Amino acid sequence: MDSETSRGASLTVKYLQMGIWWFSVMIFVGYLMVWIVMPTNIFFPHWFPDIQAKADSIYFGRQGTTILIYTFPILLIATLASLYFHLEQKRSNHNTESKVGFLGFASWKRPLLGTGPLGIITMTELSFIIMFVLLLIWSLCFYIHGMFASVALDAAKERFHEWEVKLEYSALALGIVGYICLALLFFPVTRGSSILRFIGLTSEGSIKYHIWLGHIAMTLFTAHGLGYIIFWGKTHQILEIFKWNKIGVSNVAGAVSLLAGLILWAATLPSIRRKAFELFFYTHYLYIVFVIFFVFHVGFSNSCIVLPGFYLFMIDRYLRFLQSQQKVRLVSARVLPCETVELNFAKNIGLCYAPTSTIFINVPSISKLQWHPFTISSCSDTDSDTLSIVIKSSGTWSNTLYQKLSSSIPISHLDVSVEGPYGPASTFYSRHELLVLVSGGSGITPFISIIRSLIFKANTEGSKTPRVLLVCAFKKSIDLTTIDLILPVSATCTAFDISRLQLQIEAYVTREKQPDMNDKKLIQTLWFKPNALDEPVSAVLGQNSWLYLSIIISSSFMLFLLLIAILTRYYIYPIDHNTDMIYPYFSRSSLSMLFICISIAFVATSAFLWNKKQNKDLGQIKNIYTSNSSTSPGSGYYNADRELGSLPLQSLVQTAKVHYGERPNIKKILSGCNGSSIGVLVSGPRKMRHEVASLCTSCSTDDLHFESLSFSW
Repeated sequence: MDSETSRGASLTVKYLQMGIWWFSVMIFVGYLMVWIVMPTNIFFPHWFPDIQAKADSIYFGRQGTTILIYTFPILLIATLASLYFHLEQKRSNHNTESKVGFLGFASWKRPLLGTGPLGIITMTELSFIIMFVLLLIWSLCFYIHGMFASVALDAAKERFHEWEVKLEYSALALGIVGYICLALLFFPVTRGSSILRFIGLTSEGSIKYHIWLGHIAMTLFTAHGLGYIIFWGKTHQILEIFKWNKIGVSNVAGAVSLLAGLILWAATLPSIRRKAFELFFYTHYLYIVFVIFFVFHVGFSNSCIVLPGFYLFMIDRYLRFLQSQQKVRLVSARVLPCETVELNFAKNIGLCYAPTSTIFINVPSISKLQWHPFTISSCSDTDSDTLSIVIKSSGTWSNTLYQKLSSSIPISHLDVSVEGPYGPASTFYSRHELLVLVSGGSGITPFISIIRSLIFKANTEGSKTPRVLLVCAFKKSIDLTTIDLILPVSATCTAFDISRLQLQIEAYVTREKQPDMNDKKLIQTLWFKPNALDEPVSAVLGQNSWLYLSIIISSSFMLFLLLIAILTRYYIYPIDHNTDMIYPYFSRSSLSMLFICISIAFVATSAFLWNKKQNKDLGQIKNIYTSNSSTSPGSGYYNADRELGSLPLQSLVQTAKVHYGERPNIKKILSGCNGSSIGVLVSGPRKMRHEVASLCTSCSTDDLHFESLSFSW
């Protein structure tokens, strides 16, 4: 009877999820239709006034219409998506294996373009790119066509030449079309976004969309600004740029916003980003100036058109801030001779994440401001109480960390803060017959978590796992020790037999003809003393994070509406009576932005503190590894003279086939692979990813299923 009840409850949850999914899709289709119809002569002359007449009230004023049309639908979808994943989490019991069949859509996920300025493009991405460009062209043409209809009359009225009026209207149309890009700009950088996950995307995989949208938006806004400057110059009104109108558009605010955007845009040039990443990173905070003065420029009512993406980003950013204020428990570190370290943190047992997830870490003793993303190498199935990341010494920050940990005077404690983890909702790796993992250098890191996950499945009764071919390329033979990180340092993982996974490792050392016999350094393990203030790594909102996120989105928005209603009814409405011609735009915009910040901060902080209070496992996790620390005097190099190979598990380097002085022939390797379904995953340098993508694109068979793991935050 219990099993029947359980199945019935599971079926109810499944149908509820389906209802949420279809309802969200219908809302999104309606929202998309608004953007399509908006440039035409149907929307603003007819539909918008009718909606405004019905929605106009003494509580929300004219901005209530734009909030209803543009802001409310997306925030509702975000809330429903969060509820969807909360139900999915309960139904699947944290299982990260994908439940949906993906092979039927494999042709849409295969790379269509392997090289080019946009990088690797799939059929799905190309389809959406074409539709997005068509929407931009559609909007621009209709806006210009509608504005040009009255050029002759307006030119005579203002005593301008017709081409001057056309220039002004063209500049205005470019600025309005830029709204489309700005409305989408912040969605890809919302790391904990329920909407991204709802459509099968991750933040780290969507950064390229943020880059594309940023370039297009700044091109449109720059053309918008230059158009007006030329128009004002030709009509002897150049001082218009310095006007801050009390009512209506503020030109000087627009100039400040554009200037901040141009500085930010210039810092994204590849030459600056690669050689002066610090400049690129800190300049990006000018987005705050850009957004604030954009709101001052067009008014809060018009800003509601692009508000949803930024609103969700603000919630995510504030939750990250709350999480980053905690110090996490660093248990141990493995120091490899190839200037690579593995950091092992204590984690909450309830924290589950899919392979290839990432986490951001901050080490205040190195830099209080710098946050760096790293792929999680551990698996939440095999490593129930630890979380591991691998850091290759390749820059000033990572080199300083390596020097600290490899110093002859070992440190007893290291303060570390984290944000995350972030990653895909599910994986599909075990659905293939053969899995080919191609990596270059530190690109092997995400594959460590995949292999550990497959080891767990191979040791689980009834679980079928694919054969795995790991093709890894390194510059020097000393880098081969990275392969041993596949074997966890946690003693709890020794129960899993790695031999049950059909794993073949082909390692390539490209810059050496033979092994370096002079360097025989051993892998060292460093144990750290516990600190009473340190906490295990856990989700910012705990095990019910999706439920809490839905509450935060909905409750903060309702609180914001309540504050706006009180302000409008008892302060603004008695002054302007919804005419928008008396009360200053600057004051209204400032108060509205302040209310948004207050609403998000109050609700998110309350949810965060409530979850922290309810975390019953915290005290238990904090005491983990205390006994280990007591057995290592001074918490220095504990058993530092022991190689990984001397542990119960054998060193994997000894089982790998090593090729010296050559690069992997990917075409030959793939042609020699047999199987009805072959998953090809590549992680590493851009050139390698594009090469593998091009080979999979040129292959006529449908057996290859390509995926590129790129973590270009």
